Amino acid sequence: MGVRREGREIAVQALYAIELSPCQPREAINLFFESDTFKRSSKEFATDLLLGILDKSAELDARISEKSPNWSISRMAKIDLSIIRLAAFELIYKADIPKNVTLNEAIEIAKKFGSEESPSFVNGILDEIARTIAEKQ
Repeated sequence: MGVRREGREIAVQALYAIELSPCQPREAINLFFESDTFKRSSKEFATDLLLGILDKSAELDARISEKSPNWSISRMAKIDLSIIRLAAFELIYKADIPKNVTLNEAIEIAKKFGSEESPSFVNGILDEIARTIAEKQ
């Protein structure tokens, strides 16, 4: 597994842990990283993503809500939401990562960690976000 794929999977798991933890987000991240061993380069990539996602969380959630009118964020499966937040962050704020890579990675991660419906659900919302970004460019 590549460094970036592993980093994305680590980030999704950490975001999921944040959702379930009574701790503050940064404390939950620290606890998550203490509980397992990761390759340094994967952990660095994951940390970069996580800090960006936490910094832009309100904007990301607003964009996700806008593109999923039939699903409130509170109704989404926490793992699906974690994947969507990660990929939305990459789509919006990481211009150095090709959009098709972000979309494909999100779908593959949804297949691994989500339910049977997760890949199509994640793809549907992310396609809408990606389309909006493409229209603005």
